[in-house]
Parts: sequence; structure tokens; C-alpha cells
Amino acid sequence: MSKQFMEDAQGRQVPVSMIKKFDLKRNDLVCSIMERAFAERERLAEFKQRVWEEIQAFVDESAKDSGAKKLGGKKGNITLTSFDGRYKLIVAVNDGILFNEKLQIAKQLIDECIGKWSKNARPELKVLVDDAFNVGKNGLVSTGKVLGLRRLNITDATWRRAMDAITESIQVVSSKTYMRFYERQEDESYKQIPLDVASL
Repeated sequence: MSKQFMEDAQGRQVPVSMIKKFDLKRNDLVCSIMERAFAERERLAEFKQRVWEEIQAFVDESAKDSGAKKLGGKKGNITLTSFDGRYKLIVAVNDGILFNEKLQIAKQLIDECIGKWSKNARPELKVLVDDAFNVGKNGLVSTGKVLGLRRLNITDATWRRAMDAITESIQVVSSKTYMRFYERQEDESYKQIPLDVASL
């Protein structure tokens, strides 16, 4: 039984008899293509899940073979290549990080350090710190720059407390698994096969 009414973009019920045939053709084309697009999305999502399970099973088997508990580090990051080096796949788990209120405590402690060292401290250090805590266009500080401060070899007790505060301020708010597939080219470089499975 054919529909007598169709809903338009404003949510109104329009009698099919009043809709132009070419508009109906366009609608049928778009809906048909979108149905296939959704089916491909589901197929790719199933592919991602299946690949993930196969890799995890392989990693577990490899760990047992070598007598280790687990391979790939705590994040699960791993790179696998074919025997001839022609194919390479990379699985990476990236965490989305935000900082809580303890980041402001860290900044106060760092400012205290710089004030204390003002006579002897290099001006580059203050620029580095100010840049790390600079709020960008999206209203957030740079995660990489803030965490980079922890790599500075400074033994001052107040500085160490500031670094501890940075560590305590870290909150993992999301985690995304990336799978990247590569094929080696004639010039020995690897070219990525474009499958956007990270967004699934």
C-alpha cells in the first residue's frame, strides 16, 4: 500500500499527489543511496570489531609464546607487519584528556617557583610555562604542553608538588581506538589505505 502523505523538511504532512514526480524521484534516489551507506557503515563497524578481536587473540597468543603477560603496553598500542614487510597495520588507543581544578593549584605552585627563582631563572622558562597554561581558542589548555612540563629535570620541592598536582589533575574523558592499514610502495615508503574506522 503506497503512502498518501510524506513529511517534508518542516515536519508537515504533504499529500503525495501534490508532490512533483521529479521531487519524488530525487527522494527515492537519496533514500536508496543512504540505505546502502548505512549498510556499509555497519559492515565496516563489524570489520573493525572482528579485526580488533583477531589482533587481541594474536597478541595474547604471542604473549604466551614468549612467556610474557601482555604485549603492546598498557594502552594496547601495537604494530604488526607481514613477513615480507609489504603490509603494516597499527592499532593505537588514544585517551582524551581534560584537567580538573588541581591544574590551577599546579599553576600557582609553578608561579611561586618562578618568583623564588626570578634572579637566577632563565626567562625562557617563564615563557615555556606561560605558553603551556595559555588557553586556546577552544577554551582549553594544550594537553601536550602541560604534560611536557613534567619532563623538565627540576628537583625543587615546590616544583615537584606542582608536577604532582598536574598528575592528579588529569582526567581521562574518552578513549578511541585507531586502526591504520598501510601498503609499502615502490619507493619503500608506506601509504595508508583510507578506511576511517576510528570514527565508528
